[in-house]
Parts: sequence; C-alpha cells; structure tokens
Amino acid sequence: MDANNPNKNNRTTPQYALYQRENFWASNEGKVPPFNTDPGKLEELAKAKLTQNGWYYASSNAGQSYTHTANRQAFYRHRIIPRMLVDTNKRDTRAEIFGHKVSAPIGFAPIGINKIYHPEGELPVAKVAKELNLPYCLSTAGSQPIEKVAEANGEGTRFFQLYWPHDDELTVSLLKRAHDSGFSACILTVDTWQLGWRHDDVNTSNYAFYHGTGADLGLSDAVFQKRLKEEGIDPVKQPNEAGAKWIDNVWHGRAHSWERMPWLIQTWKDISGGKPFCIKGIQDVGDAKKAVEVGVDGIVVSNHAGRQVDGACASLDALERIVDAVGDKTYIMFDSGVRGASDVFKALALGAKFVFVGRLWVWGLSIMGEHGVRHVMKSLLADFDILLNVGGFQTVEQIDRSALESYPRGYTLLAEKSKL
Repeated sequence: MDANNPNKNNRTTPQYALYQRENFWASNEGKVPPFNTDPGKLEELAKAKLTQNGWYYASSNAGQSYTHTANRQAFYRHRIIPRMLVDTNKRDTRAEIFGHKVSAPIGFAPIGINKIYHPEGELPVAKVAKELNLPYCLSTAGSQPIEKVAEANGEGTRFFQLYWPHDDELTVSLLKRAHDSGFSACILTVDTWQLGWRHDDVNTSNYAFYHGTGADLGLSDAVFQKRLKEEGIDPVKQPNEAGAKWIDNVWHGRAHSWERMPWLIQTWKDISGGKPFCIKGIQDVGDAKKAVEVGVDGIVVSNHAGRQVDGACASLDALERIVDAVGDKTYIMFDSGVRGASDVFKALALGAKFVFVGRLWVWGLSIMGEHGVRHVMKSLLADFDILLNVGGFQTVEQIDRSALESYPRGYTLLAEKSKL
C-alpha cells in the first residue's frame, strides 16, 4: 500500500493496511516480521512455546470438539461478494460501542488465567488494546488484580466480564472494584456455571486455580480475603486451597436463573450510574427474548468457542436467528471461532454490531508476549482494512447480508477435526 494513498485524508483511524507494507519492506532494513499470523501457524508456534498444561488449557474444547468444528464450518458456508470500482480511497474502519469511538468493530474477548500464557498475564494485553484503541474485556478469572489491569489499559475502553458468585457481598465488591477502575460495562457470562468436560485437561489434572496459579483477581479482593480468613485458609501457605476457594465461588456447578437477573442488573446500574449491562453466551432465540425482557443493553452471541457444550449449534448460525428475533431491540455482539478478517466481516454482515476475538491474541501472547499480541492484532486490523479495500466497502455500516452468498446448513463431520 502506498503510504501517500489519499485514504489517509479521509479517515479517523490509522491506515492499518500499511502494516502489510511495513512487513514487506522489513527485509530491506535487515529485519524480519515477528512470526507468521496464519491461524494454523500461530497455533503450531504457541504449542511449541507453551508447557503441555498451558497448551491443553488454551486449546482444549468440550468433548469431541464438535461444537468447535461446527463454528468453523459455519463461517465456510457464507461467501463474501466483492464489489468493484468503489472509491475505497474514502475508507474508514471506525466503529462505536456503547458510546466509545474505537478503531474497528473488533474487541479483545475475555479470557482467564493469562499468566498461563505469559508471566505478566493480562497486563500486556490490556496495554496493547489501549494502544490500538480497541475494547478490552477483563475476565473475572483473570490472573491480575482488576486495578493493575486498569492501570495497564490507561485511558482505554474496557469492560468487565462477570462470573457471578453466589456470595452477593463478593459480587458487589467485584462490581464496585470494576467501576472504580474505569470499566464502563458489565458483561455477564451465563454458559459457564462449571467447566465443560475437556478430556486433555481432566486427564492431566490441568487446572491452574487448584495448583496455586491465576487467582490474583480474587485474592486481591477485600471480601474474598475475609472469606479466606473465615475458612482459616492462609493464601501464602495454602495457595492451592486459596485458589480453589476462589474459583469455587464464581463457578463450579451452582447455576443462577432468570429470576435473579433483575437484582444483578439493578445492582450494576446503581454502582455504575447506569452504565451498560450485557449477557454473554446466548444461543437460543427464547433466551435472547428473555434477555431483552429483563432489560439488558446488549447480548454477546457466543458458545464459548466450543469449550462448554459439545455438539451444540454453531454460534454464527445462532447469530442469524437472534438478529432476526431481537436485532432491533438490543445491541448484538458476537464471538466464537473467529480466525481472521473475513470471519469478522461475515459476523457483521449477519447482523452483529461488534465482534470479539480470543484465541488469536492468546497465541500471540504465548509466542512473544506484548509484542506477539501487538503483531497479531495489528495484522488482523490490516487484514480487515485491506478486505474493505479490495472488497469494495468504505465503512463498517455498509456491511450487511447483501454482501454474502450463503449456502444451506448441511454440515458433515470433518474426517480429521481441526483445532482451529
């Protein structure tokens, strides 16, 4: 891409396509690109870098990975229809989410225990998200205190993903900490009352919280510290027991129901002064309608990337149904199975207003820490910017179902299931 392309005069966001030029030019300056961002190559590199347990936790899916496979197949049945001779010199990747103007309709999905992938955990991820002006979502299962993540994210746009404790005092404490630390939306995950059955993790006793790693967000909470004291657990001398106590407070088999939702929504609204409340993990149209009825500000259509219910429907297929049912009544977001710019495009075309990505930046974090996250996400932004250019789209708002050629659902099991 020509650095003097007139597009630079017509946009509010950086010309991300120039990252392609930067990598093409690198060898002229005795440099090489950091690593290959093809999803398959990313996965191979991450596997080589991580410990066995780190790799298993990052890559494992529920059961036989059928839901994960369905996610990827669903993207394949939709094909983009390029449009030619459009003045894409007047092009911008800008987007808006809950009043925040961001660089693209792409965010960092909430993923827990980032210290498995890098010693600094969530901190370098939050830092890069701010640098790229993309929303960052912190998981309740995060392995750094809420306040430290906020500091790393600075003036960035950030949301707090809640795993809902059955201890109301602890719930209120977590929400207050999030609000006080500048997290401007609460996103409740509802598909993880306990972990799905993941064969490799179970076979290797691979659960970091039970082995003294990853509970920093909880251990730094005053209410949870009180609970540890009441139980006689010393987190320094008994890190395994402390970690287990923490994570057993926020999932592990005790489900919440719709009847309790008004309390949680109102609690967050009171604490935050009315900031957005969303639900993540919706796949059923009936559930989407109930979410609207209880007053959510947004829904993340997600099947946890195939990590929770094996043999479930593809999240992209659920997106179509949910958009048709409630797309004009609430803000629809999407995640699960996204591996590149074309996947982001397809989710937007099917009605999502925003798309979150997870495993891509986890692989980058595993391979090269902060630099790896930056390289992966800048590459994704460049891919998306270039896709708009060569596909004939000037803005995100122009992407709709007319941009897709879609084939009937008729999936067959792949002979060898890809982890991608």
